[in-house]
Amino acid sequence: MSDFLQSFTEASARFRKAFSSQLCVRQQFSLAKLCGSLLLLLFSTTAHAQRPLLPLPVQAEWQPGYYRFATAPLGALRRQVTGPAGSTDESYHLRVTAAGASLTAVGPLGIQRGIATFRQVLERTPRGWRAQYCDIRDWPRFKWRGLLIDASRHFLPVAVIKRNLDGMAAVKLNVLHWHLSDDQGFRVESRLFPRLNQASTDKQFYTRAQVREVLAYATARGIRVVPEFDMPSHTTSWIVAYPRLASVDSTYAPYTLWRTTNVAIDPTRRSTYAFIDSLLTEMTALFPDPFFHAGGDENDGRQWRRTPRIVAFMRAHKQVKADGVTPDKHLLQLYFSQKVDSLVRRHGKVMIGWDEILGPGLPRDVVVQSWRGPKTVVQTVQQGHPALLSAGYYLDLYLSAASSYAADPHTGVPDSLRARVLGGEAAMWGEFADSVVYESRVWPRAAAVAERLWSPAAITQDVPDMYRRLASVSDELDALGLRHRRAPAALLRQMAAPYPAALPALQTLAAVAEPVKEYKRHFQGFTYTTATTYNRLVDAAPAESDVARRFGVTVDSLMAGQPVLTSLVPTVAPMSLTPAARSQVAHLRQQVQQWQQATQALTPLFVVAPALGEYAPLAAQLATVATLLEQRLIQLEKGQPVLPTWQTEAKTQLDAAQKPVGQAELAIIKAARRLAGL
Repeated sequence: MSDFLQSFTEASARFRKAFSSQLCVRQQFSLAKLCGSLLLLLFSTTAHAQRPLLPLPVQAEWQPGYYRFATAPLGALRRQVTGPAGSTDESYHLRVTAAGASLTAVGPLGIQRGIATFRQVLERTPRGWRAQYCDIRDWPRFKWRGLLIDASRHFLPVAVIKRNLDGMAAVKLNVLHWHLSDDQGFRVESRLFPRLNQASTDKQFYTRAQVREVLAYATARGIRVVPEFDMPSHTTSWIVAYPRLASVDSTYAPYTLWRTTNVAIDPTRRSTYAFIDSLLTEMTALFPDPFFHAGGDENDGRQWRRTPRIVAFMRAHKQVKADGVTPDKHLLQLYFSQKVDSLVRRHGKVMIGWDEILGPGLPRDVVVQSWRGPKTVVQTVQQGHPALLSAGYYLDLYLSAASSYAADPHTGVPDSLRARVLGGEAAMWGEFADSVVYESRVWPRAAAVAERLWSPAAITQDVPDMYRRLASVSDELDALGLRHRRAPAALLRQMAAPYPAALPALQTLAAVAEPVKEYKRHFQGFTYTTATTYNRLVDAAPAESDVARRFGVTVDSLMAGQPVLTSLVPTVAPMSLTPAARSQVAHLRQQVQQWQQATQALTPLFVVAPALGEYAPLAAQLATVATLLEQRLIQLEKGQPVLPTWQTEAKTQLDAAQKPVGQAELAIIKAARRLAGL
């Protein structure tokens, strides 16, 4: 039963009960409120899309009835551009009537965005394609809606980039921020400095032809490509290739670890800027976008402070702290940023940098991208710079889609300065995601960021509805060929190959596990290198467990109507459950029993697949939690209170079950605590 039908059925039942009783004045008032609720419920179904659109359009009117397409819908869609071909206007007007479907836009980009919505309006039926009658007028809230793809840590083949571009187009993201150099590798063919392409352990890079192939593919989908070549830090690969760039008198081998090296190129030598200028000559010619990202993040300055020659330079240029003696690495970095900006500007580009570059004297048109928090967005616009927000949108932290949905580029920004906020970017750094699992770490959570950046804030506050529509977007992305579902499924089949009968059980375990949050994988006893293969259970587990989320929603709904009673002895009068609560308890018990059965079925697989055996403790934790949940649900079913002794033991066991295993953790622990009244 759909959510609407269930709500309407329950409301109708209350209406019939009230109507059939003898009405007093209070009941008459309650009945009036109930009638109003029914009318609002009916109105909401006409005011909102029958198809789950994401991002939500600014204006959408839906009428009863459908247009059925006799031919391919995209071919039958009438399109009209009313403005110049070079227009960057992304607004569009989509209509579906009895006469067919039409799309009008000022420019080609609006046509692209309208097609993305049209694809979501379409519905496939046994009789062919159809679309509900609608009138949609839409335009973006922010003009910059990006996704950072990190191809420097793990090289991502062109096919992977293209699939992500397809996903971006589907949810109206319009900027690919292509992170192409870092400590581990320089990923674009350089003819001026060919040793750059040999400075990684895998020696992989994009040829110029491949870069142009990606650019053309992106342009065809209305997506700009902004390259990033990070400097002065994150440049170990540069120094491996050309040691003369180093700040210290050391040579380096290709870097194989993921932790930040704190290595930085020398900002005091003219030869450094000659090298950068030549590199920019080559790279700016390859990438036509007017913006060029020069990085500027995570330089702690230790190499600069430890090199007498650089310290002398800093003191000579008054790059010191208030005491007049202590070198100030931030002032030297600001000097470096200004020099690089002048070079970028010479090549006709506008520089972008991470928020560490912000400081006095930085030219006002330099774009500052905030990754350390929304406060730096406020500081950026107050100092007159355009700003981008990525804080809150770091997908590699493995936080929920709801977490990203809550972050907003305008947080704390005065109304008078909001025009300087260009938008934001989701970011997927690649330390723990190779080309196999990369898409599963981006999608579908990036779509929540896309909606935050496209749709009006006022109509995008309903988190449960966002998740409802996110599920449909995930289906759409799968149909487009993205491998966010297929790749993890293939990994699980590979793991279960020694004992295929256990595959369903392994899938059940993986579905309630998630990678540990933030960057804790660096610190849990497993050393990752550029040679590490990402084929363990933690790599197949979802970035956000939908099974655990839905379980938690049901638990919250159940407990909202069921107070947690505690008693020293089990003699409190039983509490009866409502029919709806009984249904929820039955549903939860069915899920819990599935977990119990799965943990039992996994034992033979752990025996015959030693590599997978590291996750036997995780399965044991799930078995423990499932047993506790079963006990609690039986208590609820029988109307029994929670005994303090049971709660104490439950807390101890849940605390133990919360500990990560193999850099993965159970995602149901919080819901289990709520159900137990903890």
